[in-house]
Amino acid sequence: MKLTACLHEFFDQYLPRIKGVRQNTIDAYRHTFSLLLPFAARSRCIDVRMLNLEDLDPELILAFLNHLEDERQNMASTRNHRLAALKSFARMVRLLYPEGQTYADKILNIPKKRARKPLIGYLFPEEILRVFNTVDLGKNEGFRDYTILHLLSDSGARATEIATLNLDYFNCQNKTLAILGKGNRFRQIEMTEKTADLINLYIDKYRPQPKPPYRHRLFVNQQGKELTRHGINRICRKYLHQALPEKRVKGLNPAHSFRHSCAINMLCSGKDVTEIKNRLGHEKLETTMVYLKLDMSRKRQIQKEFIQYTQSSIATDPKINDLIDWENKEKTLAWLDSL
Repeated sequence: MKLTACLHEFFDQYLPRIKGVRQNTIDAYRHTFSLLLPFAARSRCIDVRMLNLEDLDPELILAFLNHLEDERQNMASTRNHRLAALKSFARMVRLLYPEGQTYADKILNIPKKRARKPLIGYLFPEEILRVFNTVDLGKNEGFRDYTILHLLSDSGARATEIATLNLDYFNCQNKTLAILGKGNRFRQIEMTEKTADLINLYIDKYRPQPKPPYRHRLFVNQQGKELTRHGINRICRKYLHQALPEKRVKGLNPAHSFRHSCAINMLCSGKDVTEIKNRLGHEKLETTMVYLKLDMSRKRQIQKEFIQYTQSSIATDPKINDLIDWENKEKTLAWLDSL
């Protein structure tokens, strides 16, 4: 059985039409095969287009996984991600090509490699406040960045989820936000009054005029185009570096550190694990249980100030007051100049 025909079915039919996975997943799986196929062709001493399904036997796949670690210096977690892509391909073979079931079962039986799990990098409440205070609202993108940072901290959303928010996902009256997460699953969250007011003010007054293809997006850049997950991470990285020491920032994933902080703050506020799971959009409760292993004693002592801040309205935010005063002054000066 020609491998090219199977791959065409996998990427063009199975992943998008049968499983309904998102484009990011398809791109990641495609990259796995862009590494595997040249390796398999070299191992079999044939052209890539001449590879058969049977050429990707467990021995070759194990050699490929070892190649990733030994020669490409990939971590065990990356190795496991590549294996997950190959197992998804094997499930497609077992479903659509019954004659390849024996081959598929052998691939599915390859075990994941145990990997060292890194420490959860999250921000202390006082560090989050410090990050908020570094934003210069006088700059063109300042209010947008200020809103995004508050939304990340409040919602626990992933960078991709923030970048793909649409205007109609936000309900101003109910202060709710629909988030499209992994597996094309929507979840609806209630936001704090402050976060909802910031989003509403951003839309009404500070959102740049988007270009036609991006009119539906909530957050756009200064060129009127949609933000990407890399753009969201770039924003977070910028203010983390301004607010925190270099050594502290080194162990943090820019946007994801706010996601972890949201879970920690919910746990300290007495929320149960199921509520945290639903807010973060975890598919399995076991993923959320990792937060229970952290020591919360210090967090409970410094939580009060942060809770008071998040539950306040933007009318009491000194940064917003300074921004309004500055804008009023600019308007007055412009009026005087016109006389």
